[in-house]
Formats: sequence, C-alpha cells, structure tokens
Amino acid sequence: MNLTSPSQVKAWCIANDFHPNRVLGQNFLIDQNALKAIVDAGFDGAVPKDGKLSVLEIGPGLGVMTEEMLARGASVTAIEKDPVLAARLKESLGDPAALEVIAGDALAVKTEKAFDCMVSNLPYQAGTRILLELAIKRELPMMTVLVQSEVAERLAAKEGSKTRGLAGVWAQLDYDVKIVRKVSASCFWPRPEISSTVVKLVRHDRNLPLSEKERTFFRRLTKQAFEHRRKQLGSIFKDLIQSAARAEELSNNDWIELTKGLSDNEDT
Repeated sequence: MNLTSPSQVKAWCIANDFHPNRVLGQNFLIDQNALKAIVDAGFDGAVPKDGKLSVLEIGPGLGVMTEEMLARGASVTAIEKDPVLAARLKESLGDPAALEVIAGDALAVKTEKAFDCMVSNLPYQAGTRILLELAIKRELPMMTVLVQSEVAERLAAKEGSKTRGLAGVWAQLDYDVKIVRKVSASCFWPRPEISSTVVKLVRHDRNLPLSEKERTFFRRLTKQAFEHRRKQLGSIFKDLIQSAARAEELSNNDWIELTKGLSDNEDT
C-alpha cells in the first residue's frame, strides 16, 4: 500500500472497518514532500551512537514516517496507542528487523533504550504533554515533531511574545526550539480543521549545572506564575519578588535567577 496515497489509505480503512479516531488525533500524513521534509529535519544533525541511527517514534499510525525512516537505514522503536494499528504495523511494512513496535500509551510506556533522536507526528490531544515529559527527562538529544501550529508557536515563543507560555519556558530550559516549516491541513487524511507545524528541539547544556531540586522549583515557580499570567509578579509572589513584570515578559535566564534566589524559601 502506498501510504501517501489518499485513495489507498481510505480503501484500507474501509476494507478493515477502521475509523480514524479524532480523540486520539489520528490524522494520517499523506503528502510525500511534507514527509521527506520532516524526516530530513529529524535526521539532520543526529549522531548515531552505535553506527546505526536509533529513532523513537510516537504515534506511527499506518507507518508512513516509519517506512521512510527505515528506508534511510534507521532503527525505529514505534509506540502506538491504538491496538489495531499497533498489531498491523510491523507485518504491513514487511516485518523489518530494524523495527520494534510497542503497543501502549507513550505516557505510560517505559523503555530502557537510549535513542539518538525522536521523529514523530504527535497525536493532537496528548502531543504537548508527551513532548514536555520527554523534555523534562532530558534523555533525547533531538526531537523533531509535527504538532498543531499553535502548539509549535508556544514552544518556540521568546520572552515578550503573546504566545509565550509554560510549554515554551519548560521546553527551552534544556532545548533550543526552532520552527522548521508549516504543513497544510490538506496534507492529512482525515483533514484536520487546523494547520500543523514541524518544530525541532535540540538539547543544549547551558543549564546543566541546575540541580534536580532547582529544576523542580523552576517548574513550580513558573507554573504558579503562568496560572496568573495577567497579574504582575509582585502581586503573585507578594514580598518575595519585587517586580511589575508579567510571566511572559521574563526570559528563561530571568526565571533561573529567580529560582536560584528563592529555591531555599519554603514559603514560596
């Protein structure tokens, strides 16, 4: 089956009585140019530790991206929540030795593998949460994902931007975030109501010295601030922070300085 052919993808779904689940964010990529651009971006700069690129893929669906990555010589571990899609994936791609399929929720699945990168068309509903949990763990050197354009803009937003929020602050603590390209809604079936964007996160070591205690406090501090984003920081944190700024106006360096100054204060 040509996984970038809308007619063939639809025919398979009809023949197998499979109905794409909007709750699970099942919008299958069917555009060859967009596919190649995503994998190009995902593999660019990726360094294999053991001679063969080891890739994590979350939400492979019918396997269009999986197939492309395998064709480029990568080893892929694909985590698929839908049991029907998980059961068919490996056999449908010719039972490749370089593919491991794990059936389950990416938020609950644990694997001991060390991956060189992640390349995924993340499910819309859980995509942000999955990405942030992976960013907090700091286990992946690079993550290239296809997400809703609104999510991508929030992840990459700098201080002072209207789209600046908790997702961007947390992601940028250990990753440089870059928007790669937009992908039209017409590149998917079923067609979503909104556009998508490819975003790439590359791990940096600028904040490596931060302890786990400081990182936990950083997340707690910023979460509290963005829950009251319309208020000035001085109003949120009373006498602890003397500032008329609002949460989105601060850079990550500003938040880190506040974290270091306040992390020993148990009353914050």
